[in-house]
Amino acid sequence: MKKFIVVAAFFATSAGIGWILYNGYWRATEITDAGREAPPAPVEVAPIARGPIVFRRTFSGTLEATSAFIVAPKISGRVKRIAADLADPVDRGQTVVELDDQEYVQAVSQSRADLAVAKATLAEAQSTLEIANRELGRVETLRTRGVASESQLDAAKTAQLAAQARLEVARAQLQRAEASLEAARIRLDYTIVTAEWSGGSDRRVVAERFIDAGDTVSANAPLLSIVELSPITGTIFVTERDYARIAVNQEATLQTDAFPGEQFAARVARISPIFRQESRQARVELLVENPDARLKPGLFIRVTIELARETDATIVPEAALTSRADVDGVFIVEEEGPSVVWRPVTVGLREGDRVQVAGEGLQGRVVTLGQQLLDDGSAIIIPADEDEAGSAAV
Repeated sequence: MKKFIVVAAFFATSAGIGWILYNGYWRATEITDAGREAPPAPVEVAPIARGPIVFRRTFSGTLEATSAFIVAPKISGRVKRIAADLADPVDRGQTVVELDDQEYVQAVSQSRADLAVAKATLAEAQSTLEIANRELGRVETLRTRGVASESQLDAAKTAQLAAQARLEVARAQLQRAEASLEAARIRLDYTIVTAEWSGGSDRRVVAERFIDAGDTVSANAPLLSIVELSPITGTIFVTERDYARIAVNQEATLQTDAFPGEQFAARVARISPIFRQESRQARVELLVENPDARLKPGLFIRVTIELARETDATIVPEAALTSRADVDGVFIVEEEGPSVVWRPVTVGLREGDRVQVAGEGLQGRVVTLGQQLLDDGSAIIIPADEDEAGSAAV
């Protein structure tokens, strides 16, 4: 037991001496390092500029036809001829499809015959009424002389009233026959299907054909889709962040992979007053002049819109922005030293790799590379300046 106590005491004493020596060594090291100055950090710099800056944003979208409608017949029938095919230009009022009209021609002939019968019936009713009127007059004369009886007078009046009623019926039948003939003629005209639309240009183009010659179609079945291509509509969707910066008649440029390197002028035509709940985006429509019809509905597009502009802004490279304690700022070069000073900034518009900033003391040059080595007041080395100085000396 005595030996164990002695050994334990020895180890405890050794551990205490070791801790004292270790602690003293690192304190001495810290004092030595604190007294040693950190070497200058190599950095790259760029000048702070003043001038205009434009904030543009590019949106993805799709081209759509400005106007589109489906040509459909008002009656059923068999397609006899298609006068306009896919991609054909169509003028307003032009015949595009003809249906078989034999049944409707026969219906017109039947209605004409019914009209002739109605006219004959009317003529007969008029003659009957005239006879009844003369008979009533004769009986009334005889009654005044006491020759005709009261019953004979009543019979003559009844016959006259019946003849008058038959005349009214004949007139109504004539009107019905005339209406039937007109309806038959209209249905016959419906066998010629024309492209009629209101507004826009007088010429459009066939976008789709849904039938072939010989098909039997029902009333209101789609035959052709006709669209207007000039101007054409570009559709994009914008988020809440950009919505307030977009206005009707705002200018824009449009690009599509179908014509690489080309830009097409556009302007904002309509802005939806609501946001889609599933995407939190609002629909924006742009009108694009398309006189040669090169742009087609369905093409994927990229639309660039100028959302904001500052004519006199303080501008730094985007690479100069850094963050300290969640605060955006830049390191300004102080030429004496040289060293840097930290300046917090408020970030504004962005254009490419240029950023608008606002703050105090923003002039001279800013550090664009090597900020991770710096603190407020750090010494720096600018290799580019040394290279220029060496070249000048040579």
